[in-house]
Amino acid sequence: MKLLTLNTHSWMEEEQLAKITGLARYINAEQFDVIALQEVNQSMNTELLPAAELERYYVAEEHTVIRQDNYACVLLGQLDQPYYWTWIPTHTGFSQYDEGLAILSRTPIEGAFAEYVSHMRDYSNYRTRKILGIQTTIGDKLITFVNGHFNWWDDEQEPFKGQWELTEDKLAPYMGQPLFIMGDFNNVAEVRGQGYDYILRYGWNDLYVSTLHKDDGATVVKAIGGWAGNSEPLRIDYIFANHQVEAVSVRVALNGTNGPVVSDHYGVAAEI
Repeated sequence: MKLLTLNTHSWMEEEQLAKITGLARYINAEQFDVIALQEVNQSMNTELLPAAELERYYVAEEHTVIRQDNYACVLLGQLDQPYYWTWIPTHTGFSQYDEGLAILSRTPIEGAFAEYVSHMRDYSNYRTRKILGIQTTIGDKLITFVNGHFNWWDDEQEPFKGQWELTEDKLAPYMGQPLFIMGDFNNVAEVRGQGYDYILRYGWNDLYVSTLHKDDGATVVKAIGGWAGNSEPLRIDYIFANHQVEAVSVRVALNGTNGPVVSDHYGVAAEI
């Protein structure tokens, strides 16, 4: 089983269409089973996507509107094989987009859910956060995959600690089966006593830690939104499992070495 997570920074990148093509070629070559994408944007006023192009889309949240420039849909159009997919908006992004979360799956989506993990519910405020989950059968196992994009540990209005506690509550009904949560957690692995350690306190297994085949793990290597002034390599994008997993490998993806650079984040690719 092969997994990928990436904060796409979509429609905010220079040469965006070329970068979508680069991402598609990487996915085509690697043939990931499940892909979690964050900052998946669509313009707020473009035309709706025709229903005929939503054949493999699975509704996770009622009344979700998919528009023609939805980043996930544009990406799907360049993939060699069809993926089942779902997308939800979480808040206004960059003052002009519906910003959301997407999951792509090679196997049929058998169930999907979306839940707020912020106390805030203001769509115009970027601190409003959700998680997106799917259930799909890989091999002979029904597995839950969850995608999230969380706030910072010390955010004054919506700190990570409270969001993770809500996440634990929302995921409780699914913890009796294998579950993976992936995404941009905005908490640095090397900083003790903050978000990363708080996640581990709940018993989660960081696939990067448990594999022997890995690299430096850094997914942000420059100053970006939310990390102004940063000059250090940061590991803030993760794949966690609710059970012990010895992955074959966990590597930084889309960093110019393992795939092209397509975003202000690098991705994380795991083979299990």
